[in-house]
Amino acid sequence: MVFRVRLPALLALPLMLAGCVFGGGGEEDRPQQRIRPRAGGPVTVRRPATADTLQCHAELAQAGVRFTPLPDQDFGSGCLVEGAVRLDDYGLPTSGLKAIRCPLAQRFVAWTRYAVQPAARIVYGQAVVRIETYGTFSCRGIVGNGPAASGRVSQHGLANAIDIAGFTLSDGRRVTLTDGWNSQDERDRRFLRLIHESACKRFTTVLSPDYNAAHYNHFHFDMSGRGFCR
Repeated sequence: MVFRVRLPALLALPLMLAGCVFGGGGEEDRPQQRIRPRAGGPVTVRRPATADTLQCHAELAQAGVRFTPLPDQDFGSGCLVEGAVRLDDYGLPTSGLKAIRCPLAQRFVAWTRYAVQPAARIVYGQAVVRIETYGTFSCRGIVGNGPAASGRVSQHGLANAIDIAGFTLSDGRRVTLTDGWNSQDERDRRFLRLIHESACKRFTTVLSPDYNAAHYNHFHFDMSGRGFCR
């Protein structure tokens, strides 16, 4: 079950000036060292895949997903990619995908198939033919790469998060979070809220434009925390 949490206004205000905040938590008040990838590049961590990762691979394959298992890599500053895959083909072209942890990939594929596509057919009478994202893996602090970046690694730095920006329908219509979340077109608002509601049942952290100003143009999904949906 996903619990809905409303942050007090005084706690939410600083986050509105920051970048993506993940896991339902807040930023620490004290300044910290900025997260950045190791200058010499990532170090491959050579160890066998865990049983959970192998099971996830088997379930992705059973679902008809073409994917490539990726080696575990340490990028420095706490950015560590473990049990990740590259989604080569899951039936829907998607921009911006990089390394993504296998459990998150499973949830994402299921969300597109059993939430996004049915909602598009209900609301618009047509299918989604493309999803636009702002990516998955990025070695950075919880508030991004700016001067105020925290020393706490974001879920993106663990390949455990994905940011969804928009959708293209079969007739060429684009539905974006920027324009659609509070659109005057009732269909766009309904579609985006339907898939947001479903996401809250699949991912443990879901952030929408209602969360703060930093999320005005995307959904953020990750698999951290105990359940946060806004």
